[in-house]
Amino acid sequence: MGNTRAVQVAIVGAGFGGIATAIALQRAGITSFTLYERAPSLGGVWWHNDYPGSACDIPSALYSYSYAQRRDWSRPCPSRDEVLAYLRDVAAEHDLTDRIVLNTEIVEARFDPARCGWTLRTDGGSTIEADVVVLGTGQLSRPAIPPIPGRDTFAGAQFHTAEWDHDVALDGRRVTVVGTGATAIQVVPQLVSRVAQLDVVQRTAPWILPRQNEDYSPRVRRMIAGVPGLQALRRQLLRGFGVMVTAGLTVDPRWNLPWRLWSSAYLRTQVRDRALRAKLTPTEPFGCKRILFSSSYLGAVQRPNVEVVTEGVDAVTPRGVRYADGTERETDVIVWATGFADALVTPLEVVGRSGRSLADVWAEGELAHHGMTVHGFPNAFVLYGPNTNLGSGSIVEMLEAQASYIAMAIGLVPGQGAALEVRADVQAASNAALDARMQRTVWTGCASWYRHEGTGRVTRNWPGFVHEYVRAVATPDPADFRVLRPVPAGAPSVPKVTPA
Repeated sequence: MGNTRAVQVAIVGAGFGGIATAIALQRAGITSFTLYERAPSLGGVWWHNDYPGSACDIPSALYSYSYAQRRDWSRPCPSRDEVLAYLRDVAAEHDLTDRIVLNTEIVEARFDPARCGWTLRTDGGSTIEADVVVLGTGQLSRPAIPPIPGRDTFAGAQFHTAEWDHDVALDGRRVTVVGTGATAIQVVPQLVSRVAQLDVVQRTAPWILPRQNEDYSPRVRRMIAGVPGLQALRRQLLRGFGVMVTAGLTVDPRWNLPWRLWSSAYLRTQVRDRALRAKLTPTEPFGCKRILFSSSYLGAVQRPNVEVVTEGVDAVTPRGVRYADGTERETDVIVWATGFADALVTPLEVVGRSGRSLADVWAEGELAHHGMTVHGFPNAFVLYGPNTNLGSGSIVEMLEAQASYIAMAIGLVPGQGAALEVRADVQAASNAALDARMQRTVWTGCASWYRHEGTGRVTRNWPGFVHEYVRAVATPDPADFRVLRPVPAGAPSVPKVTPA
């Protein structure tokens, strides 16, 4: 292994993954790195998603770095503002604030075989040269709105939840929220007491479990802050709960029975109206789509000024929304709680050593070794990449493991002027094993953003337990890679290859 301190690393994105990677690089003695963030602040999705009620649905004791535990959270599942403040504190404590270049979007990353490095281009037209690029853009970073006819004719205000327009007045107005996923379930309870009429457009009913999230009492705060080992115990108990839920998602769907019965009983006790309860009753397997946590949503949709609309949206008109049954409901504001674009990394164009873009390589479904390295893209790593999302548990644990793996893998690069590329056979074998295991999971049982629209392959989720993934990526295997050397001037554009 050569002098890894000289390797320049460009980290695209300053969310949980990008910050974790920077800290891992520091710990590995790699100090030549810069983070590039398109937003005016670090935080990733936690900066962009500032809609009313925005909060984490995983308890903070687990949704935080293992090496940066806090004991002063205000409640079990913190608000968006608390999570963002936490990330800013962690970045400052690790001297990363000045390493982050804000308001700078990387629009292209192109591998140069002549020097075995990457050239990045920003939205401002400037270029950046780096030996290694780490793509920390996430799976849920680009808002998606369905191509519904007439949307541009609507006379009122409309916006996506991830681009909330706080200048739009909502009090006393008619509002339509399209979608009933993880965002809508937080937004709707915040709006019902403000608006005159709220239409909630539901395509499929989600499975919902209650979430008690009141502020910690002073006594509990003192215990969390002062009792030795309590925080570690809380993390282990939360992991244990995650393992039990994950078992029903990835090992045997029959093990979901306790959670399914709990969710069904919760719905029955909370919603007495039979017609509304029928609308809110899920028809898809438990866990096939994201399980939602809320103790306020079911009460909110029973308010007299709320209508749950289950007819599909046919078109948007100047005055409102027309549904599949031909009815039109007038509205003043449309809130699109419709999720995010299902293409990883894009619109950032990543071009590998053969001149092919990552989008082309992934046209029939995203593939990567351990979700991080892709054959044909040397010295490039993906955070929160293919098959690393979770049906249960904390993605922060996954990102922390990935960051450590990436730092160690960069340590295998023998200095500047060389590149590490995962072998094609290694990538193929790991994905074949992953796909075989995926067949027993619940995620093959319905259409969702977890699956590739064309092939039906589950490209987003990890088909096992968090601890299995952490163990699998604990140490990169040098045999999984090959080392590429620069191409001499005038030679064919195929880098020289040596074993890692």
